[in-house]
Amino acid sequence: MELVNKVALVTGGSSGIGRETAKLFAAEGAKVAIADIDTTGGLSLLEEIKNSGGDAMFCTCDVSNESQVQDWITNVVNQWQHIDILVANAGILAIGSLEEASNLDWDKVLGTNVKGYAFCAKYAIPHIRKRGGGAIVNVASIAALIAFPGFALYNTTKGAVLQLTRSLAHDLATENIRVNCVCPGVIETFQTQQFADWQGLTKEEVINQLAATVPMKRIGKPQEVAQAILFLASEKASYITATSLVIDGGYTVQ
Repeated sequence: MELVNKVALVTGGSSGIGRETAKLFAAEGAKVAIADIDTTGGLSLLEEIKNSGGDAMFCTCDVSNESQVQDWITNVVNQWQHIDILVANAGILAIGSLEEASNLDWDKVLGTNVKGYAFCAKYAIPHIRKRGGGAIVNVASIAALIAFPGFALYNTTKGAVLQLTRSLAHDLATENIRVNCVCPGVIETFQTQQFADWQGLTKEEVINQLAATVPMKRIGKPQEVAQAILFLASEKASYITATSLVIDGGYTVQ
């Protein structure tokens, strides 16, 4: 197992990529601390992991709230004494043009998709440092690399995550704290339904529509992203930092 004796934080763990990452990490021997605003989903995941013989804890936490993040990480350290890995995944999908966006819209998406990542890193890094090093994996998006029409706010925040990753990687390299990010393409998550609702289509119609735009002619699964996150968090990636790993079925080659 890749993560025996490791303590890993996973935000946005109640569903999608975060849920599959938490399950995979637990299966690989990690103690997994899950945070999400979705308490129902988080508790069901906690039960699933424990029933499979894994070790985990769950906290209802809004990552855009700095004090909640600080309290969550303090509770994790009180229970398990240390932190080795942070997977910053919690995010929201913002659909619409720049002209349609209100100040409240900007505050909401920046609060979760950018400040939330920074808050988690801020309070996790001192504990990772005490362990003599570790790994941070941020979940960005191919929207950090290409601009999707009608997604100005979302594109902007994911670009910020990519630059935050590079900045932290540079600052922390001499302390053996590796910082990387994954850039998923079209992945089947609850946000697929949000996009379908916006388009006025069924989820199946949207999946078929999106799959046609991908060279591999299908959309990705959260488990496929989780495997990439595991690689970057593990010692197999011991000489990799400041990297963005694209998981998009070839979408960005076009």
